[in-house]
Amino acid sequence: MALTKNQIGRYSRHLIMPEVGVKGQEKLAESKVLCIGAGGLGSPLALYLASAGIGTIGIVDFDVVDLSNLQRQILHAEDRVGELKVESAKKRLLELNSDINVNTYNLRLTADNALDLFKDYDVIVDGTDNFATRYLVNDACVILGKPNVYGSIFRFEGQATVFNHKDGPHYRDLYPEPPPPGMVPSCAEGGVLGILPGIIGVIQATETVKILLDVGQTLSGRLLIYDSLKMSFREIKLRKNPDTPKVEKLIDYEEFCGLNKPEENETELEISIDEFSKIQNSMENIKLLDVREPGEYEICKLNNSKLIPLGDLTSRVHELDTADDIIVYCHHGMRSFQATRILKGMGYKKVRNLAGGIDAWAAKYDEKMPRY
Repeated sequence: MALTKNQIGRYSRHLIMPEVGVKGQEKLAESKVLCIGAGGLGSPLALYLASAGIGTIGIVDFDVVDLSNLQRQILHAEDRVGELKVESAKKRLLELNSDINVNTYNLRLTADNALDLFKDYDVIVDGTDNFATRYLVNDACVILGKPNVYGSIFRFEGQATVFNHKDGPHYRDLYPEPPPPGMVPSCAEGGVLGILPGIIGVIQATETVKILLDVGQTLSGRLLIYDSLKMSFREIKLRKNPDTPKVEKLIDYEEFCGLNKPEENETELEISIDEFSKIQNSMENIKLLDVREPGEYEICKLNNSKLIPLGDLTSRVHELDTADDIIVYCHHGMRSFQATRILKGMGYKKVRNLAGGIDAWAAKYDEKMPRY
């Protein structure tokens, strides 16, 4: 793919670098990169891949642009709130570089579609924020032999590495098993510094370009950890684990991560927001337990609720009475369901989880309550 006169002018600072040159830039123009997610990490990642001249960029995301995204997701803008993220991203990338192709996939990545989506791309870049999708991305990359450029962010800390590259380790070598559901908050639950994904997303973009050009030393075999409060980087060596089971097929990742709906015998652990609304005037004998983080509690809360973050629950369980009728809630109901299971296992008989959490309650029953 010969470069045009305009492309030579655009990429001139690449062309004069011996590690890139004309041949390298032509290789980038012929390359295809699939970005999983058009959010915090996907934003700087996609922007820099587009500016670098990656010929085809695929974007997988099933969400719409929300006002809360704009604190960190720089692909999007105020006038695109409510628009599909993949469409908003495509517009911005083509504004930046009209020479590239942008393929959009407005869908949820699943075990049924991952292999078909991944097979035509050279590199897969994981910008997701949940364990089920990370395991899915990893396993699909292992089966197809695709490099997986990984990044994650939480509060003030970020991580980045390259999995499954040149016989290097993959995600299951680092995390053989997922944590219990709700024990590790997502960015939506625990927060993230808006600038942080810019650092990690740019690192992912850099690793992607290095892989495509086959230059330098990638992060394969090294987990890079960035602490923005200390403004420091450190590395942890990663090795292939001979005990890691061979990945031969995709599975039900929701079930693997314990995210499936409760079994029939667990439905008694839940109370719907509709049922909760009916008992609002007779709450004298009911205790409300909030298991979110203190910062979330400051944003909004249910009246007369007690805050004990999920991570502190076992050490502060003595603050609760086993004789009480307890309703547990969190943001969306995942952490509170985990807390309900914990309390049940510790002898609390009358404990239920508020299904859908405080966000579902605010959406249907309290329009004045802030949502985040």
